[in-house]
Amino acid sequence: MPDVTASVENVGSKASFDVPTYPAETWCLMPVDRDRALRIALLTYRGKPHVGGQGVYVRHLSKALVDLGHHVEVLGGPPYPILDDRVPLIELPSLDIWGDPHPMRKPRLWEWKDWTDAAEHLSFSTGNFSEPMAFSLRAWRHLRHRRDEFDLIHDNQTLGWGLLKLQQEGWPILETIHHPITVDRKLELEHARTPWEKFGKRRWYSFTKMQTQVGKRMPRIMTVSESSKADISADHGIDLDKLHVVPVGVDPELFLPVPGVERRPGHLVTTASADVAMKGLKFLLEAVAKLRTERHIELTIIGKRRPDSHASTVMTELGLDDCVNFVSGVPDERIVELYSEAELAVVPSLYEGFSLPAIEAMSCGVPLVATTGGALPEVAGIDGETCFLTEPGNSEALAATIKMALDDPELRAKVGAQGRTRVINQWSWRHTALSTLEQYWAVLDEHEAAHGSK
Repeated sequence: MPDVTASVENVGSKASFDVPTYPAETWCLMPVDRDRALRIALLTYRGKPHVGGQGVYVRHLSKALVDLGHHVEVLGGPPYPILDDRVPLIELPSLDIWGDPHPMRKPRLWEWKDWTDAAEHLSFSTGNFSEPMAFSLRAWRHLRHRRDEFDLIHDNQTLGWGLLKLQQEGWPILETIHHPITVDRKLELEHARTPWEKFGKRRWYSFTKMQTQVGKRMPRIMTVSESSKADISADHGIDLDKLHVVPVGVDPELFLPVPGVERRPGHLVTTASADVAMKGLKFLLEAVAKLRTERHIELTIIGKRRPDSHASTVMTELGLDDCVNFVSGVPDERIVELYSEAELAVVPSLYEGFSLPAIEAMSCGVPLVATTGGALPEVAGIDGETCFLTEPGNSEALAATIKMALDDPELRAKVGAQGRTRVINQWSWRHTALSTLEQYWAVLDEHEAAHGSK
């Protein structure tokens, strides 16, 4: 892949950033010359599309693979993914410790159905996030007797011990790591408000040690950006030669400007599927509070408000309850309308491995304000041409960038139009599926070379 970079100057700062830009044909790989359809077991330990990007990934990748003539079965844990009608879902129930309406509830002993429930509960009792480990064991138990029904396993960032059992039993496995969760861990610890909260975060993220050990033993790993590739190698100690970049996509026929929908003056929209420090929502709320002293401003957050969350507390402290609203559980069509109503979309993240919300907003033609955290410059492009970039973790710089963009309607229109063109030229789920198929065949070729055909 050619390494073409452009220097991007940060608005309100003298810092500059090297932003990779790629021609459209780089991502659009031709289909491999193979005669048979593949049979793929796609694993996702949780997959509801509106809970996070992993659910969107599983939903659209599986559909695109079926469109290309392949057979995909999804094995998922709750909250379960919403899939195309042609994609079977194998539900692997858990104790659903983190589910609504009582996340972090303590399961009762009579809820244990088998030894995987006991393992999940006991791990949770130590303060650990136990879902990936328990799901991987349930997947191993389900798949161990179905070896002849699939060609390979594609795991979506579970990285649990059960994968090693499947590997020992002769399964070819392709792993997807969107970004290293060790980055989330670092940022959460840095932003912990008390020593007790830091202690709790440290225990909760202890599952990342398992993910490091499992990741090192995976033969081939896909990730979504060059930024994530470098961070995965550094944080998990994985050889760069085992890591391969396949960006995710968007459906530009679904995420598009809606005719007849008027943009509302001063209206911003952002996506916050989880109240974690990495998403930078606190800094956007602080920027909104500053801008509100100078002009009319509104913010719609695509996500669910939790009364006891850090973001909810910050909103109340800053007096923003009357100008910030949350929207959750709505279909993609309503999200597209929300983008079309906004003058700007904002991705204030401290770090992103890729950012589906960024390309969905750009595909809708709404001008994007994003930070330079992680892969965002790689995804969103050049400041002032396809997006507006600013420094992560700096509410003053974010407010200045938003203000500058709101005050220049001609530039906003230009950036919005060019942002959509960038997405159409570079990312679609078909592109992602074709590139993923290349990785499937590589895994199978490597497995056959090492072990012989099954």
